[in-house]
Amino acid sequence: MQEEEKKDVLLETTAEAVREAKTLIRTARSGSLATLEPGTGWPIATRVGVSTDFDGAPIILISKLAAHTGALLNDPRCSLLIGYPGRGDPLAHARVTIACEAREVARDSEEHRRLDTRYLIHQQKAKLYSGLSDFRYFRLEPKSASYNGGFGRAYALTREHLLNTNPANPELAETEPSAVEHMNDDHGEAVGLYAEHFAKAAPGKWRLIGVDAEGMDLADGDEVRRVWFDTELTSSKDMHTTLVKMAGEARRALNRPLKDARVGS
Repeated sequence: MQEEEKKDVLLETTAEAVREAKTLIRTARSGSLATLEPGTGWPIATRVGVSTDFDGAPIILISKLAAHTGALLNDPRCSLLIGYPGRGDPLAHARVTIACEAREVARDSEEHRRLDTRYLIHQQKAKLYSGLSDFRYFRLEPKSASYNGGFGRAYALTREHLLNTNPANPELAETEPSAVEHMNDDHGEAVGLYAEHFAKAAPGKWRLIGVDAEGMDLADGDEVRRVWFDTELTSSKDMHTTLVKMAGEARRALNRPLKDARVGS
C-alpha cells in the first residue's frame, strides 16, 4: 500500500496571525528560555523575565551567575517560548516559540541605557536587581518563529514578520520615556479610557508601559493589554496627535465627560 502523503499542518501565514503572535511577545513579562549546556550540548530550559526592544525583539535581563547566561556566552543559539495557559486544556491556549541568536549588551553602552529605561518601565519589579553588577541585558535576535493559536492554528513566521523596521523608530524611541511618564503622571484618565475602549478591559488602575510605532502597551498590576494603532506612527508629533485623537474617540464611545485637559498639553 502506498504511504499516505504527509499532511502539512501549517496554515498560510496571515496578518491576523502575525498580529496575535506579536501581541503575545509585546505583552509578555516572562518566558521559557532554552539554551545549550556548555560541555554536554544538552538543552536546558529556564524561566526568564522578558520585555521587547523598540522594534519588537525580545530583551532579557539575566545574571552572569545563572546557568543560561554561561550557555548563551558559549553558544548564542537559543529558543524563547512565550504564552500563558488559562483554564482548561493548556494546549488550547496561544503560544509562540522564537528561534533566536542572543547578543550581550555592554553595561557601559548607550544601548544598555536605552534598554534599561524601556525594560524597567515594563518590568518595574526588576528595579530591585537591574543595577547589580552581574546583571546584563541580552537582545534576542529573532531568526524564525512558530505561532500556535490553539488547536488547528499553526503558522510559521519569519524575522520580518516579527520586527518593525519603521524609519521613525529612533526618533520615537527617544520620545517614548517622556511620553509614558507624561501620560501616567498627568493623563491617567486617558490611559484608562484606552484600556476600556480599545483593549476592552475592565476599569482599573491602568498605566502606560510602552508606546512603539505600531501600538501601545497598558498594565494594571499583573494584567497587560496591547492596543494597536490604525496606522503606524511616523514621528514624535504623530505620537502626540494619535494619543490625543484616541483619547477623544474613547471618551465619546464610552460617553465619559472631559476630565483631562488636552492629552498632550
